[in-house]
Amino acid sequence: MTEVSHGAQPSELGNANAAAVTGTGTSEQWLARYSNSLMGVFGNPQRVLVRGAGALVWDADGKEYLDLLGGIAVNALGHAHPFVTSVIASQLSTLGHVSNFFTSPTQIALAEKLLELSQAPAGSKVFFANSGTEANEAAFKLARVHGGKERPTILALEGAFHGRTMGALAMTAKQAYREPFEPMPAGVRHIPFNDIDALRVAMNSSVAALVIEPIQGEAGVRPLSAEYLQAARELTREHGALLILDEVQTGIGRTGNWFAGIAAGIIPDAMTLAKGLGGGFPIGAIITFGEGPSTKLSAGQHGTTFGGNPVATAAALATLHVLESQDVLVNVRAVSDIFAQGLGKLDGVTEVRAFGLLIGVELAEPVAAGVVAAALEAGFIINAPRPTTIRLAPPLNLTAEQAQSFIAVFPELLATAFAAHSSEGNS
Repeated sequence: MTEVSHGAQPSELGNANAAAVTGTGTSEQWLARYSNSLMGVFGNPQRVLVRGAGALVWDADGKEYLDLLGGIAVNALGHAHPFVTSVIASQLSTLGHVSNFFTSPTQIALAEKLLELSQAPAGSKVFFANSGTEANEAAFKLARVHGGKERPTILALEGAFHGRTMGALAMTAKQAYREPFEPMPAGVRHIPFNDIDALRVAMNSSVAALVIEPIQGEAGVRPLSAEYLQAARELTREHGALLILDEVQTGIGRTGNWFAGIAAGIIPDAMTLAKGLGGGFPIGAIITFGEGPSTKLSAGQHGTTFGGNPVATAAALATLHVLESQDVLVNVRAVSDIFAQGLGKLDGVTEVRAFGLLIGVELAEPVAAGVVAAALEAGFIINAPRPTTIRLAPPLNLTAEQAQSFIAVFPELLATAFAAHSSEGNS
């Protein structure tokens, strides 16, 4: 076997694999290889992206895009942030992985930092996973252990999205995601969104936990009211149930606060995180608040091979350091205002729901998919979670000038989409 030196270059991988690392080749070539080798669970890729810097990315044909989706709220500091990449490289060159029979300094330091940022009381703990769905799977098991046989019910909300593994999927409301894999794990009930009376009726001694997103991203950036969040806290406490906040999409500064629920004055029993936590590197977490929830899961009842590994936790520490030391959350709030004011006054836009840099733009007609397609052609990456809704979740360090460049072209994107919609209606 040929030994690979520590100073090996991408060219030593062989022609095909070296091209993969360097991004050499056309989009047409790569997409042909994609269709022959990958499962179609994501549909056809819109583009083959090969390089990024800040909020910009480039495809295999050299076209530049302003990334206003950020990997769906993942790339908190954009692409290839120099400090984050340097910390990842340094950690990887020192210690890349250890089993969970051991720990590492970065794992401990990140847990301490998350407990500090979340203002968690004494006795609180952290469990690290690899993604948001894994964090919510841990939350599902936490609820099960808390409820036991006497409390078999977990409440979630209509419109909820908590992930695609089986426990997380059971808490996800969209039937199209659930139906192919039924029967779901038993005991989950979905109740009306933002309806305090419905919550009050549903809450009783059989409920183990209420699992909610402070803002539903997949449902079109829909916020729970402060009154609902307060009622959720009071009713779960009254009935002995856990309140679990899913902040996978809203956490880590996305809304201009570290955590949306805590900013609203709600201290949950548990909170799940992922997406922006690693700044693009895969990591998830669940924080349990206080000794009660933190002692529910004992040794051997849950685990993960890669969760909390040294490189992922180093990436998260680096991301949090930049967000904190460079006042990025101040930028989030300022650029959010620019989007809200600029997009809100445009014809064809009926509402802008802006919570930091998680933004839903409601359109007068169901043309969101057409706007996304027109935007891609114009060099902007956005998303349509619903037929009438555009979602923006850009890097948190997006500049005012970059935001304005999108606002300036948005009327043209709308006009293109409206014209295509009208043509389809007349055909």
